Amino acid sequence: MVCMVEMSRAEFEDAVSEALDLIPEALAELIDNVVVLVEDDPPDGDPNLLGLYDGVALTDRGSDWGFGELPDRIFIYMNPTLNACEDVAHVREEVAVTVVHEIAHHFGIDDDRLHELGWG
Repeated sequence: MVCMVEMSRAEFEDAVSEALDLIPEALAELIDNVVVLVEDDPPDGDPNLLGLYDGVALTDRGSDWGFGELPDRIFIYMNPTLNACEDVAHVREEVAVTVVHEIAHHFGIDDDRLHELGWG
């Protein structure tokens, strides 16, 4: 039996906005050319994926980067998050963890290190 938390798209997007607001200003100022998007479901192949960073990490950008590139994208997936959580408070917590996790990828921090730090 699948249990899904009831939450509107607007409420979920608010949770994502609140998670972004939790990022310290000094760190937020270093985020470069990134857009955060809410999607209903992840691409085929990983139905339990809560978030995804699609871009070039700051640590991988060369001196020629930044001339016409599209923004990096962070996707936060609503349905898998609602399926994985027990209540609205848990959704907000999981969204915050997912946002931090994906932003960390923008800074070049890999999954292994994030798991060590408790943001896995």
